[in-house]
Amino acid sequence: MSDYDYDVIVLGAGAPGEHCAGALAEGGLRVAVVERALAGGECSYYACIPSKTLLRPGEAVGQAREAAASAQVDVKAALAWRDFMVSNYSDAGQQAWLAGKGIDLIRGTGRLAGPGMVEVGEKRYTAGDVVVATGSDPVIPPVAGLRELDGIWTNREVTAMKAVPRRLLILGGGPVGAEMGQAVRRLGGEVAIVEAAPHVLIHEPAPLGDALGQVLRGEGTELHLGVHATAARRDGDDYVLALDNGTELRGDRLLVATGRRPRTAGIGLDTVGVTAGPKGIPVDARLRVTDRLWALGDVTGIRLLTHVGEYQGEVIASNLLGELREAHYEAIPDVVYTDPQAAAVGAAEAPFSGTAQLSEVAKTATYTHAYATSPGFLTLLSDGERLTGAYALGPEAGEWLQQATLAIRARVPLDVLRDVIQPFPTFSEIHAAALKVLRNQITAARLPAQSGPAAGQG
Repeated sequence: MSDYDYDVIVLGAGAPGEHCAGALAEGGLRVAVVERALAGGECSYYACIPSKTLLRPGEAVGQAREAAASAQVDVKAALAWRDFMVSNYSDAGQQAWLAGKGIDLIRGTGRLAGPGMVEVGEKRYTAGDVVVATGSDPVIPPVAGLRELDGIWTNREVTAMKAVPRRLLILGGGPVGAEMGQAVRRLGGEVAIVEAAPHVLIHEPAPLGDALGQVLRGEGTELHLGVHATAARRDGDDYVLALDNGTELRGDRLLVATGRRPRTAGIGLDTVGVTAGPKGIPVDARLRVTDRLWALGDVTGIRLLTHVGEYQGEVIASNLLGELREAHYEAIPDVVYTDPQAAAVGAAEAPFSGTAQLSEVAKTATYTHAYATSPGFLTLLSDGERLTGAYALGPEAGEWLQQATLAIRARVPLDVLRDVIQPFPTFSEIHAAALKVLRNQITAARLPAQSGPAAGQG
């Protein structure tokens, strides 16, 4: 036994922090997590879980109608289901999980107090190592009047809505804006999305954002693309957004979904000689910050995704348990859980690409009677030898795109991928079609150029 209170203290009990703590405890270490709010964090109560729950009823209804059936959303039941999925905003279940793993939960706002030391209120705890997992906060952009407005929504308020807005204005067309815009639209509200970029999902390949934008517009969502909000105000019960093209938008709710910022202020980084940058706490390939200090999840600014944070937690746990391990980010899957889903992994550009349309896959014809007009597709990107990226739009695209995720991470040769047998009829068959297009493009590029007088002789 060491003289420390714990082998490891994890500062932040969100999903990534809990994941790391669980792996460390399973490895036999004495672990504590410090949490100022609900154990389980943003993902469990205000982001991933409630947003996907609110999307599901509209998705199910849409799928029923596409399959020659009828259905409608029960809004009251949908909101009650959301409450169930977030445990009515109680973390009793998470407390029990932590206790079952032998992990101590220390309630309060924690801050570093020197190497291996964490203060929570008036108490100081010591540890062999400390892991910072303090997450991120939503960004409110410097639009005139916006930060002074009462009652604006971020991801927390929109996922916790008690009633569906009559007309929801959304500032930002990223994953939160697209997902919650579709959820509200399918629950019966009007929606207008304002995005400064020329397409939604600005951090994804343009064809993917364009295709999802067409879907959203087809469902009646207003998209105001390539414009900036210049001012925000209240006018009676309405929120008003002024745009730089002279348009004014009105709605009874305003959701600000313009990204997140790593939460680094006030956590005592100065006591360990660390300065956070604009993108978060700098870490090395092993997620080490400095001696006895590690960081994971949103606070590192690497990729603000729950599954990336959980992966980083596994990497840190491996290192602290004696296995030297580095994190690799060349195959991070992004999934936007709209209907259809938009998913991407790896590079967004490459020398070669091959695209296959979902409407040409047999599964689509059995899935929807409107298969011939399906906007779904898969694009594979390659350096000529292996896959380097992929992106797709389609039902459960996040599931079937995982083939490409594994292929990119494992550096599987294209010839091996071409030899994979895909089950019939599934959406996964689209991989075979896209690989065929990709291979034909690569083969054509490598054919010797024909020139000179003999080129046309038979």
